[in-house]
Amino acid sequence: MFELRRLRLLHELALRGTLAAVADALSYSPSTISQQLAQLEKEAGVALLAPEGRRVRLTEHGRVLAAHAARALDLDEQARGELESLHPGLAPVRVAVMQTAALAIVPAALGLLSERAPDLRVELVEMPPELGLFELTARGVDLVIAEQYPGHTRAHAPGLERDPLGTDPIHLAVASVDPAHSLDDLRDRPWVMEPAGTAARLWAVQQCRAAGFEPDVRYELADLSAHARLVAAGQAVAVLPDLLWEGSAVPVSLLDLPGRPAREIFTAQRTASRARAGILEVRRALRDAFPLRRTDAAPPRT
Repeated sequence: MFELRRLRLLHELALRGTLAAVADALSYSPSTISQQLAQLEKEAGVALLAPEGRRVRLTEHGRVLAAHAARALDLDEQARGELESLHPGLAPVRVAVMQTAALAIVPAALGLLSERAPDLRVELVEMPPELGLFELTARGVDLVIAEQYPGHTRAHAPGLERDPLGTDPIHLAVASVDPAHSLDDLRDRPWVMEPAGTAARLWAVQQCRAAGFEPDVRYELADLSAHARLVAAGQAVAVLPDLLWEGSAVPVSLLDLPGRPAREIFTAQRTASRARAGILEVRRALRDAFPLRRTDAAPPRT
């Protein structure tokens, strides 16, 4: 019989590509990973790995067993979920959150959980949505709060399901004394944007290109609070979501973008974990904590 722990290592290698990445993700040493996979090869009776330069790759047998490993892990999670439904709070729930969700949604959700499920342990880790969704597939986290921008649909990974939380309007942000009134007025300004490769960066650049110019992205920062500070200081302009201002004063002027777009905020989990009572409680709290509207936000400049 195959040991599930070793099957997971093979599954992780199929996803992450290198022994070092698997070791880093699971807090093992690369030599431990190699030893466990060597034992799995003995159990399988066939070669699962082949050398490729200084790395290893999965053989055809390895790919077949890795696919079965994914299904075995799903079945294990489904069984644990059904057991947990009989004893809520049995297992902690690890949640990957993007920055704006950590600021605007999570504190209120944790407050609700402290009343509804006080014995449930919730663990948080801040990750960009792209990484969070990958780690969800890799079983590094149990739940993800992610975003989807208008016209930029995220790929639907097999084995994952989504639950919409709400929409979050997106505005141009300029310094309070800035005379600009539209996107067209910002074509010659320095911009601050999120790192290249993120959905937020791609979407923001596309808005500028649709307006007929290429943005001068002078500052590349993942921290949206830093974006806001640069804008407030008059050093850059930005495209920022309204959730960033939740519960605080807005230190900049907000301008409408064409079409008044909003991004969709959603949670995602593995289909195999849908019966886990702890995850169901967290998702319900996040839905109830999502701010429907801001009453203290500065109105966009017209």
